[in-house]
Amino acid sequence: MSRPARDKGHSAIDAGPSGPSAEAGSPTLASEPLPRGLVGRWLATLDPGYFAWVMASGIISVGGALLGVPLLSEVALGVTIGAFLLLGWAYGMRMALFPRRFRTGLRDPTVAMAYFTVVAGTGVLAIRLQMAGHATVALGLGVAAFCAWLVLTYGLPWSIVAAAHRPVLGQFNGTWLVWVVATQSLSIVAAGLAPAAPGAALRHALPAVATTLWGVGVVLYLVLIVIIFLRLMVVEVTPAEMGPAYWIAMGATAISARAAAGILVLHGPRVGVIVSEMHPFLVGLSVVLWAFGTWWIPLLVLLGIWRYLVRGYPKGYEPRLWSVVFPLGMYTVASYTLGRAAGLDFMVAVARVWLWVGVVAWVAVLGLMLGSLGRAVARRRRS
Repeated sequence: MSRPARDKGHSAIDAGPSGPSAEAGSPTLASEPLPRGLVGRWLATLDPGYFAWVMASGIISVGGALLGVPLLSEVALGVTIGAFLLLGWAYGMRMALFPRRFRTGLRDPTVAMAYFTVVAGTGVLAIRLQMAGHATVALGLGVAAFCAWLVLTYGLPWSIVAAAHRPVLGQFNGTWLVWVVATQSLSIVAAGLAPAAPGAALRHALPAVATTLWGVGVVLYLVLIVIIFLRLMVVEVTPAEMGPAYWIAMGATAISARAAAGILVLHGPRVGVIVSEMHPFLVGLSVVLWAFGTWWIPLLVLLGIWRYLVRGYPKGYEPRLWSVVFPLGMYTVASYTLGRAAGLDFMVAVARVWLWVGVVAWVAVLGLMLGSLGRAVARRRRS
């Protein structure tokens, strides 16, 4: 993605709590004036990956529900629903009021890839509502997320092939792995809805859909992580470019392990041969993915120290910080569900401790966001 707005001479909160998005730095939009009002400016520069807020809050709610912390789960669910409604309205208004900015972002694959957070955020909310017994609402959200996934998953590669300008190695970063996260979130939704889906045909089809999407997500991860790792090793990375999105490298492995766990717990005659025969493969590969995700954590912490302490990158709120919270929460959920499904008790023990790491990060980023919003409002009142 492009560098954060503060590297382009803008304040991170000039546009409200989101800060200017990657699209705002596009050469085709650089001369376009921004609205003067706080809300209008926020909508015009809304980060295309802001649905990571929904993803992060939703997975904290899922973790609290699984590990027996109902108050945390309900509070986080309320935040998730509120963020989903607010951002759904904001994205719709942005499309209507600033169509040129929206279209420009979609034509740039390095920007448009962040829109997969809409798919993933909708999927995570569907998962949590399915756990709460709202299967019909979860099914509707799952269908909507799947339709958006189809448009993005085929539209983006097509646009890259058809466009005269293609992304170079330096434009690949962790944001591209949201594609994997979105795919695996749909696999989890399909597996979760399979036992109680309306209609025998749907109950029979959903396990196969879940397994197929899981396979697609794993292959996408293997392809993209090679490119991203190569980029880190051979292309100079600046502190601005070494952003929170790289945490998705760990989050993508975690959600892939969680998706496998969801398939592993399916039983009965309707699961089909594809699920039954793949059981050992699902266990083995999901443990490998979980281990590789665990390996990422110390490296990502060291890269964060290099960015903020060694190179002195300004500390403050940016929307991509939610891309740190989601992987932390997802690691908790993946450890618990895979540990339970595969009989690996040490993973369950890890999840009980790691839940609170995710909660601390969630509270901290939420506080930074509210503080950024408060400062933006105060500044507007003074001016």
